[in-house]
Amino acid sequence: QVQLVESGGGLVQAGGSLRLSCVVSETTYSISAMGWYRQAPGEQRELVAVIRSGGTTDYSDSVKGRSTISRDNAKNTVSLQTDSLKPEDTAVYYCYARNWYGNNYWGQGTQVTVSS
Repeated sequence: QVQLVESGGGLVQAGGSLRLSCVVSETTYSISAMGWYRQAPGEQRELVAVIRSGGTTDYSDSVKGRSTISRDNAKNTVSLQTDSLKPEDTAVYYCYARNWYGNNYWGQGTQVTVSS
């Protein structure tokens, strides 16, 4: 069972920056894609960013240009740097990983709150 542990959430003022990190319990070479979803109160969980094993990335329109996703295979981690944070970025952020068999694994979530 793959385990993911997020860190880096918290309270930040609008316009500030935040870096979320996620440690995966096994080598990321067994992972085909990693990324971040978020879920705001009363909203559906939405994809924020994904990075694939080849290094290609995709971002939601809501964070494009403000967020950068990266992975460090040596440290089995995936990170999400977001600048120019907005109150609408407030949500619980979930790390996920997909292995080559198509199985998805989720972290427990970390709260990000952006104050105006």
